[in-house]
Amino acid sequence: MLTDVDLPAPGLLWTRWATIAAALTGIGYADVWFVDDRGAHHDDHGGSWARLALLDGARAVLFGYDRDHSGTAAADPPIDLLTGAPDWLPWADLTTPAEADELGFVAWHAEGRWSRVRYSDGVSDGLVQTVGAVLSNENTLRELGDIISEWGRHELNTPAERDEVRDASEKLLSAAVRGEVATGAFERLLGRVESLDLRAALFAAGRGGITAGTRPPRIEPGKRPPMRRVRQLSEGEHDRLVWAAMHEADELRRPAPPITDELDALADWMRSRNPDHCTVFVYADATSVSAQPGDAPPAERADEERWQAFRELTDLVRALRRAESDPRYGRWLFLRVETTTTGVQVERRYDSWPDWWEDDGVSGPWRTNLQEEMTARLSNWRPTWVRLLDPSVAYRR
Repeated sequence: MLTDVDLPAPGLLWTRWATIAAALTGIGYADVWFVDDRGAHHDDHGGSWARLALLDGARAVLFGYDRDHSGTAAADPPIDLLTGAPDWLPWADLTTPAEADELGFVAWHAEGRWSRVRYSDGVSDGLVQTVGAVLSNENTLRELGDIISEWGRHELNTPAERDEVRDASEKLLSAAVRGEVATGAFERLLGRVESLDLRAALFAAGRGGITAGTRPPRIEPGKRPPMRRVRQLSEGEHDRLVWAAMHEADELRRPAPPITDELDALADWMRSRNPDHCTVFVYADATSVSAQPGDAPPAERADEERWQAFRELTDLVRALRRAESDPRYGRWLFLRVETTTTGVQVERRYDSWPDWWEDDGVSGPWRTNLQEEMTARLSNWRPTWVRLLDPSVAYRR
């Protein structure tokens, strides 16, 4: 289902974008806001990006991703931002980031309105955070001021100088709207920055179609692919699919692990923490260890640092996994140890999720870590749920 979006007209967005791009290019930053033959781009070089492309017929598309605010890319259940999108979109430019979960928003303009896929008001798409500088004249004027004070490192110390920058920004933006940007507009605004390159600024303005005799570039209509890869399961849903299969799995029959000093060391440590009765429940893989309290967990001591007991347990568990590992059938994932004054009982799970390990439906083994563990085993010692670790399981074609 689609919904209308309250955005400025494509021409206004483009003019503001091209003005910022030209001003930044003029002081040596040509790769943050910029224009090429595929449209107007923004790249913060930290994982967030956006693009605006114009097409004939007053059509346009605005799309991008914000690394911190595009909740749409990781929504649970997943959101397909291209459901119901028109055939003329630049599909080749959209499907690649969509498949990589790095497409946070897509809005298209046709017949006088902006549209996008409908999603819950509580889900942020990152559009405002990524392209906020072009969503209003005031935002653009503020950005032009920042180009002087932040990008250009020129302090605006007096109200008079701040007013001059504001006035120069307004004149530059007004000229851009008319398509009449010339040298003087850049000199008034950027002349106070030592690194000013007027030729570069004017060239960028021409590429953006805001100088006399130029026009913004337009792209050809795209072609909807006959098939595309669409996420069917969110990351969380994919995790829960694997975990559910682990709950149902049976343990493969293995030889008992060797008797090791490392198990004795773990048992001795547990008795030192809780002499009469101590229980330890742990999950471990090559890169992580987690623990859950049993009915008699190792006691913490008043004179030790926080997490000291867990750090000691982690070292002991890692040592035991190494000692009990086998190049054929791998290493256990879950371990339950119970000690008394005279004995020790051990349960290991290599292939399945034990009933004694609480499942909250949110936290559990990372699929990449499980894949690493399974790959280290011979194929005949891998449980059937291994096939669910494949990332392609989360997609349909």
